[in-house]
Amino acid sequence: MVIQGLITLIFCVPIQKNADAQTGVCYGILGSNLPAPPDVVSLFKQYGIGSVRVYNGDLRVLQALSGSQVSVMVGVPNKDIPAIGKNPAAAQAWVQTNIRGFPGVNFKYIVVGNEINPSDPASASIAPFVGPAMANNYIAVSGSSIKVSTAVSTGLLGQSYPPSAGAFREDLAGYIGPIIDFLKTHSTLFLNTYPYLAYARDPGHISLEYALFTSPSAVVIDGPYQYQNLFDAILDAFYVALGKYRAPNVDIVVSETGWPTTGGLGATVDNARIFNNNLVKHAHGGTPRTTGKFIEAYIFDVIDEDQKSPELEKHWGVFYPNRQPKYPISFS
Repeated sequence: MVIQGLITLIFCVPIQKNADAQTGVCYGILGSNLPAPPDVVSLFKQYGIGSVRVYNGDLRVLQALSGSQVSVMVGVPNKDIPAIGKNPAAAQAWVQTNIRGFPGVNFKYIVVGNEINPSDPASASIAPFVGPAMANNYIAVSGSSIKVSTAVSTGLLGQSYPPSAGAFREDLAGYIGPIIDFLKTHSTLFLNTYPYLAYARDPGHISLEYALFTSPSAVVIDGPYQYQNLFDAILDAFYVALGKYRAPNVDIVVSETGWPTTGGLGATVDNARIFNNNLVKHAHGGTPRTTGKFIEAYIFDVIDEDQKSPELEKHWGVFYPNRQPKYPISFS
């Protein structure tokens, strides 16, 4: 998770047969005191976590996930994208090492890069290679059911309010267009979205209740659609934006969302409990524009990562490093 540009465990849950009907978690490893990967995978089994996002092909993590039946979203690090985008052989080599090298892992998605934005100096030189890298990885996993996409931030939207005005930034059309053209026939869009960050930056206009799924009534009325929470409003703004690119049937997977337990305005254990539990419940009902359609989402983060910065980035974990939960949550 990168803190930038935003619009604006009840325990011992049995594992469901259909992991797609569960909310997953993101498994970051930038911590000095994290439990060993096999212990983290045991945690997944204990709490009925059926899907996980990992950010690179870490050998220890993938070995621990082998044979677990946990559905895995694995990332291609941003730094590797140019080489893979330039050379199909590099994509074949990446897939051989990180996918075919672990036949016991239940891979579902490959995420080519995280929050690449051409207007961000840190990733501007990488952006031209995201689309080609997605295409090369898609060819490299040909014959499998693995979907290939990229994870974007809400910063790619130029318009987001009301949701029916949702539109991608015009200055990024050369970047976004080819990606969406690929997704139309091959995959789904991965979106990192954090209602917490929108609330913390503008509490005068975004209420805590609207961000936490606890508003008692509609806050935004947009034609026939009524919004009681910011999460839905963001997703529907993206669905509208996709429609303007003639891609109304491209699904969205929420590849990161969550709530911190300390380090900022409204960052408390209780608010994190409320948001994440409400997210799990709400995921089964869809958004106003996708009523009744399950929202596949991944909570950031499974365990606090104390090597991240700034301070707020360190406190998104659902569990402490000793594997004890910070608060009760059910993932199903």
